[in-house]
Amino acid sequence: MVTCPRLAVNSEGLLFNMRRAIYPGSFDPVTNGHLDIIQRGCKLFDEIIIAILIHPDKTPFFSVQERKEILADVLKDIEQGGCTVVVDSFEGLLVQYAADREAHAIVRGIRAISDYEYELQMALMNRRLEPSLETVFMMPAEAYSYVSSRLVKEVFQLGGNIAGLVPAVVEERMRQKK
Repeated sequence: MVTCPRLAVNSEGLLFNMRRAIYPGSFDPVTNGHLDIIQRGCKLFDEIIIAILIHPDKTPFFSVQERKEILADVLKDIEQGGCTVVVDSFEGLLVQYAADREAHAIVRGIRAISDYEYELQMALMNRRLEPSLETVFMMPAEAYSYVSSRLVKEVFQLGGNIAGLVPAVVEERMRQKK
């Protein structure tokens, strides 16, 4: 069961209802599209937990620990507007993870109709499992509307230019692993 809203104290010592969201994904690697969603999500929520999904059946480019380090590095450079951004990882059901973290929303990026169809199914299943948990769909800026981690990895592995699609530190870490 999700127990929200959660009370917190602001910088002036006043109580307020904290709005916490989970932004789940592989973030393998984190792209500028992800960062765009995080920045804009910070306008809606007081705290966003970037939750790296541990998927035992997939072989990631970066380990979970590397992804945590990279996210911590790139998040220090983006405008968060008073929003707290936390990086974490999880296994299992997203709704259980969200309930354990007392979140009341899941943030999902939608790039195209094909994303929407899949995300709608997931959102409806999540709602069935935990009716009090909302899903918020956000579109990335137009410049990132076609960017996905999978596509970035594929272009990189085939020798293509990924500048502007990922933060510079991500591109450098990818080159180090090559």
